Amino acid sequence: MYEVFEQLLQKFGITTADVCKATGIGQSTMSNWKNRRNLISGKNAQLIADYFGVSVDYLMTGKEKEGGETYYLNDETANMAQKIFENKELRMLFDAAQDAEPEDLETVHSMLLALKRKERGYIDD
Repeated sequence: MYEVFEQLLQKFGITTADVCKATGIGQSTMSNWKNRRNLISGKNAQLIADYFGVSVDYLMTGKEKEGGETYYLNDETANMAQKIFENKELRMLFDAAQDAEPEDLETVHSMLLALKRKERGYIDD
Protein backbone atom coordinates (compact mmCIF):
# COMPACT_ATOMS: atom_id res chain seq x y z
CA MET A 1 0.00 0.00 0.00
CA TYR A 2 2.79 2.46 0.79
CA GLU A 3 4.19 1.86 -2.69
CA VAL A 4 0.97 3.22 -4.21
CA PHE A 5 1.28 6.27 -1.96
CA GLU A 6 4.85 6.83 -3.21
CA GLN A 7 3.63 6.56 -6.82
CA LEU A 8 1.00 9.19 -6.12
CA LEU A 9 3.61 11.47 -4.57
CA GLN A 10 5.72 11.20 -7.71
CA LYS A 11 2.75 11.64 -10.02
CA PHE A 12 1.70 14.87 -8.31
CA GLY A 13 5.24 16.10 -7.61
CA ILE A 14 4.71 16.51 -3.86
CA THR A 15 6.33 15.27 -0.68
CA THR A 16 5.11 13.28 2.29
CA ALA A 17 5.45 16.48 4.33
CA ASP A 18 3.01 18.20 1.94
CA VAL A 19 0.46 15.45 2.50
CA CYS A 20 0.98 15.55 6.27
CA LYS A 21 0.46 19.31 6.35
CA ALA A 22 -2.68 19.13 4.24
CA THR A 23 -4.27 16.16 6.03
CA GLY A 24 -3.07 16.66 9.60
CA ILE A 25 -1.51 13.18 9.65
CA GLY A 26 1.70 13.11 11.69
CA GLN A 27 5.10 12.48 10.13
CA SER A 28 5.69 9.65 12.62
CA THR A 29 2.48 7.93 11.46
CA MET A 30 3.67 8.11 7.88
CA SER A 31 7.13 6.88 8.84
CA ASN A 32 5.68 3.91 10.74
CA TRP A 33 3.50 3.11 7.76
CA LYS A 34 6.48 3.29 5.41
CA ASN A 35 8.61 1.08 7.64
CA ARG A 36 5.68 -1.36 8.05
CA ARG A 37 5.70 -1.06 11.81
CA ASN A 38 1.94 -0.77 11.60
CA LEU A 39 -0.82 -0.33 9.07
CA ILE A 40 -2.43 2.99 8.42
CA SER A 41 -5.85 3.46 10.00
CA GLY A 42 -8.99 3.56 7.91
CA LYS A 43 -9.48 7.22 8.82
CA ASN A 44 -5.99 8.20 7.68
CA ALA A 45 -6.27 6.08 4.54
CA GLN A 46 -9.47 7.97 3.69
CA LEU A 47 -7.79 11.34 4.31
CA ILE A 48 -4.91 10.40 2.00
CA ALA A 49 -7.23 8.98 -0.66
CA ASP A 50 -9.36 12.13 -0.54
CA TYR A 51 -6.24 14.30 -0.81
CA PHE A 52 -5.20 12.55 -4.02
CA GLY A 53 -8.74 12.16 -5.35
CA VAL A 54 -8.58 8.37 -5.42
CA SER A 55 -10.50 5.66 -3.60
CA VAL A 56 -9.18 3.88 -0.53
CA ASP A 57 -9.29 0.71 -2.64
CA TYR A 58 -6.89 2.33 -5.08
CA LEU A 59 -4.62 3.51 -2.29
CA MET A 60 -4.53 0.00 -0.81
CA THR A 61 -4.09 -1.98 -4.03
CA GLY A 62 -3.24 0.35 -6.88
CA LYS A 63 -6.46 -0.76 -8.58
CA GLU A 64 -10.02 0.43 -8.56
CA LYS A 65 -12.83 -2.04 -7.96
CA GLU A 66 -14.53 -3.20 -11.12
CA GLY A 67 -17.20 -0.77 -12.17
CA GLY A 68 -15.91 1.78 -9.65
CA GLU A 69 -18.38 0.45 -7.09
CA THR A 70 -17.78 0.80 -3.39
CA TYR A 71 -19.37 -1.38 -0.73
CA TYR A 72 -21.07 1.47 1.16
CA LEU A 73 -23.14 4.10 -0.55
CA ASN A 74 -21.56 7.10 1.16
CA ASP A 75 -18.24 7.94 2.79
CA GLU A 76 -19.69 8.66 6.25
CA THR A 77 -21.25 5.22 6.40
CA ALA A 78 -17.97 3.69 5.25
CA ASN A 79 -16.08 5.53 7.99
CA MET A 80 -18.49 4.35 10.70
CA ALA A 81 -18.28 0.79 9.40
CA GLN A 82 -14.48 1.05 9.56
CA LYS A 83 -14.74 1.99 13.25
CA ILE A 84 -16.90 -1.06 13.85
CA PHE A 85 -14.53 -3.26 11.87
CA GLU A 86 -11.48 -2.05 13.82
CA ASN A 87 -13.15 -3.01 17.12
CA LYS A 88 -12.49 -6.75 17.33
CA GLU A 89 -15.53 -7.33 19.56
CA LEU A 90 -17.85 -5.67 17.06
CA ARG A 91 -16.24 -6.88 13.83
CA MET A 92 -19.04 -9.38 13.19
CA LEU A 93 -21.31 -6.40 12.53
CA PHE A 94 -19.10 -5.18 9.72
CA ASP A 95 -21.54 -6.42 7.12
CA ALA A 96 -24.25 -4.05 8.33
CA ALA A 97 -26.62 -2.83 5.65
CA GLN A 98 -24.88 -1.07 2.79
CA ASP A 99 -27.44 1.68 2.61
CA ALA A 100 -27.56 2.46 6.34
CA GLU A 101 -27.30 6.10 7.31
CA PRO A 102 -24.07 6.96 9.16
CA GLU A 103 -26.09 8.18 12.15
CA ASP A 104 -27.83 4.79 12.34
CA LEU A 105 -24.53 2.92 12.34
CA GLU A 106 -23.13 5.31 14.95
CA THR A 107 -26.18 4.69 17.17
CA VAL A 108 -25.79 0.92 16.85
CA HIS A 109 -22.08 1.21 17.58
CA SER A 110 -22.71 3.26 20.74
CA MET A 111 -25.47 0.93 21.92
CA LEU A 112 -23.33 -2.17 21.46
CA LEU A 113 -20.40 -0.63 23.30
CA ALA A 114 -22.75 0.34 26.16
CA LEU A 115 -24.10 -3.22 26.26
CA LYS A 116 -20.57 -4.62 26.37
CA ARG A 117 -19.65 -2.29 29.24
CA LYS A 118 -22.83 -3.27 31.11
CA GLU A 119 -22.10 -6.96 30.53
CA ARG A 120 -18.68 -6.47 32.11
CA GLY A 121 -20.14 -4.62 35.09
CA TYR A 122 -18.92 -1.14 34.13
CA ILE A 123 -22.40 0.42 34.25
CA ASP A 124 -24.63 0.36 37.31
CA ASP A 125 -28.16 -0.92 36.72
